[in-house]
Amino acid sequence: MIETGKPIPEVAEELGVHPRTLHSWVSRRRRNRSASSHRSVPSFIGAELAPPPAAAAKLSTARIETALRRADRIRGVKESAAELRTILQRPHLRQDPLVEQAMGTQAQRLLATLDAECVSVDQLADACLDAFRQHPDYEVITSFPGLADLSGARVLADIGDDRARFADARCLKAFAGSAPVTRTSGRSTVVTHRRVKNDRLASVGFTWAFSALVGSPGARAHYDRRRAAGDRHAAALRNLFNRFLGCLYHCLQYGDLYAEMTAFPILEPVETAAA
Repeated sequence: MIETGKPIPEVAEELGVHPRTLHSWVSRRRRNRSASSHRSVPSFIGAELAPPPAAAAKLSTARIETALRRADRIRGVKESAAELRTILQRPHLRQDPLVEQAMGTQAQRLLATLDAECVSVDQLADACLDAFRQHPDYEVITSFPGLADLSGARVLADIGDDRARFADARCLKAFAGSAPVTRTSGRSTVVTHRRVKNDRLASVGFTWAFSALVGSPGARAHYDRRRAAGDRHAAALRNLFNRFLGCLYHCLQYGDLYAEMTAFPILEPVETAAA
């Protein structure tokens, strides 16, 4: 799809995979390339080429361009190299040459540690995705708008695959913190959001609901209705997440894929007869 520019549905049909699965693959590839590119630039320029400020100020534009191209930069290489050279030539607070050399060596090792950590994160993500794609609930979970492979794996990891863990959808919603808490004392009734919850599931639920606003017209309409009713952004997303959790509970119980018209049915206007 990246090489030919074909649309995702067309390529997904040729490969025999779900369009959302192909979309997640393409997004992950682009993220990895972008992350690798952004990690490499500081290593080349700040550490491998010239760690101390005095040496960095002497770097030529051509050498910086070479470092950028080695980091897979394609667009705006000359402009970026000129900008970086200007930044590196700015006056800094100077130290003794031996101290600067020692600090440069320390920065070089810290960057190497950061690169190693980033590679480990990518490897763990790949291993997580490989395991998640083999799970029986993979197709059900990733059929929901706003849930990709990594976010779907986080949802599965926190709710588990034991169908008897939650008695009903309300228990799952309370566990995720999307269901509100109603407190009544005398004549006063206060409805607040739930503070005791699974924080990891609540965090991915916020991202899930926010991402679904683009891919699901029903989710967008539901969010807009909640905002028009006076909810703030976070409250409207939490209410949408609550709606999605009820749908997810049903789909996991019966093995059904997400259906937009079932989750957000079109409400027909009701005409009242004149008296």
